[in-house]
Amino acid sequence: MMIRPYEHEDEKSWLRCRVLALLDTAYYDNVLNAKKQYDKPSIELVAAQGDEIIGLIDLELDGQPGEVCSDPQRRGAMIRNLAVHPDHRRKGIGRLLLVEALERARAAGMQYLEAWTRDDQWVRDWYMGTGFKQSDSYLQVYVEGDENLKGMIDSKVPHLRPVSVFAHYTGSDKAYIVSKFSRVHETSRFYLDLAELK
Repeated sequence: MMIRPYEHEDEKSWLRCRVLALLDTAYYDNVLNAKKQYDKPSIELVAAQGDEIIGLIDLELDGQPGEVCSDPQRRGAMIRNLAVHPDHRRKGIGRLLLVEALERARAAGMQYLEAWTRDDQWVRDWYMGTGFKQSDSYLQVYVEGDENLKGMIDSKVPHLRPVSVFAHYTGSDKAYIVSKFSRVHETSRFYLDLAELK
């Protein structure tokens, strides 16, 4: 197994690895049919075993503070994708990808890493175990047609009726939202200060 930069020829195997890695997480339906190209500079690494991609990490970098990440005072790198093929978990591949990516981010002048993740406790534990700290959170809410969208969310376009909605809830009554809708995820921000690492 080797950690190396992503190459265009990796795309099909990259997509397969990502899909399989997300199947048993709260992101199970976040399927891509093409790898995203980033607007800002990026660090895109893979863990390859022969021609097969078994792990991946993508970071998008701030050009100026706050362009990609949350801190308006410091330049950060946003983890856009981080996944390990389920057949290769618990072998330290995610940690190896992270270490290589953070060294490259530091060399590019980034001061911290930022990641957002949903409420899979094992994923949150992994971030905390690698030195990240949790800061804030909000709710991601999936509203389906059988949850009575009528009157709650209306369209201004004649004859266009929402049957499902993906929404962000940033209010204070999280318990109400969780009780009202069947699919709600608490999505939390984690950060890792690169100056604190040796």
